[in-house]
Amino acid sequence: MPASTTRLLLFSKQFQRFYEHQFAPMLERTGLTIREIHVLLFLANNPGYDTARDVAEYRGLVKSQVSQAVDLLAARGLLRRVPDTADRRVVHLSITEAGAPLAREAQAVQASCGRRLLARLSPEEEAQFHRLLETVLENGAHLMEEEPTP
Repeated sequence: MPASTTRLLLFSKQFQRFYEHQFAPMLERTGLTIREIHVLLFLANNPGYDTARDVAEYRGLVKSQVSQAVDLLAARGLLRRVPDTADRRVVHLSITEAGAPLAREAQAVQASCGRRLLARLSPEEEAQFHRLLETVLENGAHLMEEEPTP
């Protein structure tokens, strides 16, 4: 495995551990799980993508786990379910007034993680990083559409 691939996989695991650890005080205080925080954050950060299917697909979570998180968030009054008027099989999710402060707090933790990750980069380096990251993400999206190669 090329060194850059190994380093990228290592970074992914390290950042995920760091990122999720940053939510520990919030999780302990609220009794929420990291999965429930992921659902709140997805809905807060992605207007227009507001179904459990959207969360599962774009966040890379298992649909049954998303459904369970939605059930718990709705039971706590943090999410609202609204049936689609055109297709009764579709249920739209929205963050309630009670859930909004938690979503904003989670967004602040998320933003802090990003700032801390890029803290040693100059503004030019940060801009270059964002451009390169977008290119890598676009390449990754195209690769997901291809058949596996031996």
